[in-house]
Amino acid sequence: MNKIRIFLVDDHAVVRDGLQMLLNAQSDMVVVGEAAEGNEALLKISHVQPDVVIMDLSMPNGRDGLPTTSEIIQNFPDIKVLILSMHDDQQSLFRALKVGASGFLLKSSLGQELVTAIRQVNSGQAYLHPNAQKKVIEHVFHDSGEEYNDSFDLLSEREKEIFSLVAKGYTNKETGELLKISPRTVETHKSKIMEKLQLSTRRDLVRFALKRGLLDN
Repeated sequence: MNKIRIFLVDDHAVVRDGLQMLLNAQSDMVVVGEAAEGNEALLKISHVQPDVVIMDLSMPNGRDGLPTTSEIIQNFPDIKVLILSMHDDQQSLFRALKVGASGFLLKSSLGQELVTAIRQVNSGQAYLHPNAQKKVIEHVFHDSGEEYNDSFDLLSEREKEIFSLVAKGYTNKETGELLKISPRTVETHKSKIMEKLQLSTRRDLVRFALKRGLLDN
């Protein structure tokens, strides 16, 4: 019987060690490699060609999980990516699914659930932990009927910086001083932001930010 070949991506060695012990103990699984961040993972994955990649989302000392997942899916379409994260927010979930992850699981999940999830995504199915399933259902049947708006991803990094400051109440002059650009340039960026996000007023912009948890930090 061919074993499921698994690659681990997490910035904590203790997490990778624990996962190796759990997964190598399964008769149908073998861990074929590991990495502490995305760039290292992409290099190694191109050589070992795993069946399933277990991916952390947040890796401060290197490339994070979402862009790494996106590149894996683009370059190695047969490889399945299962997100294993401590983040339980809707934004992380939907962005992971958007870039092509086959599953989403919390690090607080029991070991047997991870084993089940790996088998399921390896067989071509999706796997979501119960809280994630609930979020998807709530999104689909949201009483407002409003679709999840991922247009924020269309903004450039500069536009995202300006969006954040404007949503927090900074004036054009204050924003310009912080970013070392003119107030007029700030206003030009604001107009483009409003157009891309299909918003009409600053109040709409603040509501957009609050609804999507973009002011949490």
